[in-house]
Formats: sequence, C-alpha cells, structure tokens
Amino acid sequence: MQVTETLNEGLKRGYAITVTAAELDAKVNEKLVEAQPGIEMKGFRKGKVPMALLKKQYGERLTGEAMQETIDGAMNQHFEESGDRPAMQPDVKMTNDDWKPGDDIEVDMSYEALPEIPEVDLKSVSLEKLVVKAGEADVDEALANLAETAQNFEAREEGAASEDGDQVVIDFLGKVDGEAFDGGAADDFPLVLGSNSFIPGFEPQLVGIKAGVELDVTVSFPEDYQAENLAGKEAVFTCTVKEVKAPVAAELDDELAKKFGAEDLAGLKVQIGERLEAEYAGASRAVMKRAVLDALDKLVSFDLPPSLLESEAGQIAHQLWHEDNPEVEGHDHPEIETTDEHKALAERRVRLGLLLAELGQKAEVEVTDAEMTQAIMGQARQYPGQEREFFEFVQKNAQMQQQLRAPIFEDKVIDYVFELADVSEKEVSKDDLQKAVEALEEE
Repeated sequence: MQVTETLNEGLKRGYAITVTAAELDAKVNEKLVEAQPGIEMKGFRKGKVPMALLKKQYGERLTGEAMQETIDGAMNQHFEESGDRPAMQPDVKMTNDDWKPGDDIEVDMSYEALPEIPEVDLKSVSLEKLVVKAGEADVDEALANLAETAQNFEAREEGAASEDGDQVVIDFLGKVDGEAFDGGAADDFPLVLGSNSFIPGFEPQLVGIKAGVELDVTVSFPEDYQAENLAGKEAVFTCTVKEVKAPVAAELDDELAKKFGAEDLAGLKVQIGERLEAEYAGASRAVMKRAVLDALDKLVSFDLPPSLLESEAGQIAHQLWHEDNPEVEGHDHPEIETTDEHKALAERRVRLGLLLAELGQKAEVEVTDAEMTQAIMGQARQYPGQEREFFEFVQKNAQMQQQLRAPIFEDKVIDYVFELADVSEKEVSKDDLQKAVEALEEE
C-alpha cells in the first residue's frame, strides 16, 4: 500500500492511496480462509470445499468487502501515524473507474484537519459572580403570587356585572349554520374571563354581564382550527350566565402551606427562599458563562476548518430565518443566504466549540449514563404517553444522542473552567441581576 500526499495547504489535506492487486487478493484469500470451515457445498464435506472453487463462488462479493476494509484500514493507519483529526467525514473516491480484477486500486482522500489548539492559562481568567440573596420582600412577593395561583372564586353580590378575571358559570350551545356541532355545548361550565381558554373573541363578550342573563355570542373559528369542519366558520353560542364570581386570593396560612407540600407557613417561606436563590444562582451562572466564553474567545486564535464554518453559518442563518418566520414550520422555503453577521457568529461558535472540546478531553470530562438518562427523561416529558417510544428512538439514533450529550458536556467543561478561573463574588440586587440577564438576550 502506498500513500502519497497531494495537498497540504492550511488545514486542507489530500492523499493518493494505492492498494496493490496483490494486497487486495491477499485480503480476499484471508476472508475465504476465515469462512471456509463453515461453508458447505454439494459434493464436498463441510469445511472441505477447495479454495479455488470458493474463490470462484464468493470471490466477487468478498472483493468488494475487501476493497472497503482495505481502504478504511489505510485511512485509519494514516490518521494514527499523522495524528490528524478530520473536521468532517473525509471525502474518499476511487479514481480508476475502469478498475477490473487484477488491477491496483487508486483512491483519492481529502479532508480538513482539526487545528492544533493552543494551551490556555485558565487561572489567568478573571470572572465576577453576581450573588443575590432572597430578601423578605422577595419571599413575600413570591408567596403572594403563589396564593394568587391557589385563588378561589366567590359569588359577587346580586346584580353585580362580571369583570375581566372573574369566573362566570354558564350553560352554552354552539351552532354553525344553524346546526349544533360536537363539543359545542356544556352545562355549568366555569369560565375564567381573560384566560383565553375559549375561541378568540368569546370571553370579552361576557365581560359586563350579570347572572341570569341569556345572550348570543358570535365568534369565528380560527382558519387553522384543529377541527377542519369548523375552521374559519362563524359560530353562534347561546349562553345562559348562571353565576358571576370574583377571584379571592387564598389565605396566607398553614393550610395554604400544606397545599404546596410544607408543614406550615414558616416552612413554605423557607422553601420559597431556597427556590428563589436557586433561580438567582441559575441566572448568575448564565451571566458568568457568557463572561467566560467572551474571555476565552479573546485568549485564543487559530485556523478554523472552512467546512465547519460554512456548515455552522448555514445552521445559524436557517435558525434565525425560522425565528423571523415562525409561521413556516417545514423547510419548503427559498434558499437562505448567509451574511457576514452569520459568518462572524459561526467563527466564534466553532472556535469556542473546538477549544471547549480540547479542554474537556484533557480534563477527561465525561457525560455519565445517569446524566444522559436524566436528559432523555427531560425531553421525553414533551411527549406525554409516548415516553417509551422516545427512549427507544434515542437509543437507536446516534445523532440524537449527540444532540443531548453536547450541552451537558459543554456545561461540565464550563464548570471545570470556573474551578480554575479567578472568581470573585459581588452581591447585587435582583434588579441588577435581571438587567445583566437581559443584556445577554440583546447581544
């Protein structure tokens, strides 16, 4: 086997690989010898079929396998000896298209090598960790919000009109073109006005209505309504308002605390304080993560594989296009061109991605099975009733596994950088932390 370098420019590499006919023939014979003991053929005992006959019978098929294995072996040997790591799958093609048995195999292999990542002194990275303590006012505010979610509704005084946020208890019957339809009727239905749980335009027509009133509510079903026979149709709902109830926040007492799993109100306050500080810590970590990525981006500079840049810029452009055009769910849209802004963002992402991968490899960072299982469970919750099918899908899909593993790996590497960096704490207000988080979203 002969490997000759044909291209070495920047990160681009090219090689001509020659596998001699003798090497290929030896590989085919090796496969035949390996298979011979288990082969039966009429007129011969098992394992006693002559090699020449086996070669005539199976040689052509085994030659194809031998060619692929030999070329793969040559590639693997090259990467082991050169130390190169291809940025993407190498482009491999056979150049002698008129190949016939007895000829050498001529193959061209080209790829872009991953660059050498320079050493980074992580101890030189200075970071500021924003710390927010959950004050009594914050806990009281969260407790009041919690009580509001556990609110009850009490009947307004007789003759009082409904207001936005009230609950009205109604009987209704809906008709399209004068005909009732499935799911268009109910008795004693409790509807919270402003909850947007009914067809758009329905709830506002019940604001300012008193108990005992009967009225027709006319609305149009959305064009994309899930029931095709109703989509875009005008409907008239005959409604009878039976009760009008005002929202009443739950009492801040031990009984409320027990509804949320605490022994008493004091215990619930402790839980709320801990939850708030955990939320603050998560937001603070997001701010510090951006700061460390900015710092690393300034510390390192190295050549980047053009193919990775092009692929990443394309993905960024595609993602941003769909964010700007949320009504387009599929990919049946015009070709999306990448801009200089997309390319600049891609350059940063690829550089930092390669750097974090290198840091993680040297630090022997690994994603555990337990962490992967937790990530899969988190995703599976988005498909209620189909969790088992989702688990099986992930187990069979290496790309999906990588998509779940990548952010976990990145966060563990970031934590590793935090441990080595010079981190100082700064106590700030909740509002200051919120401003810092909003600044991340604006960039």
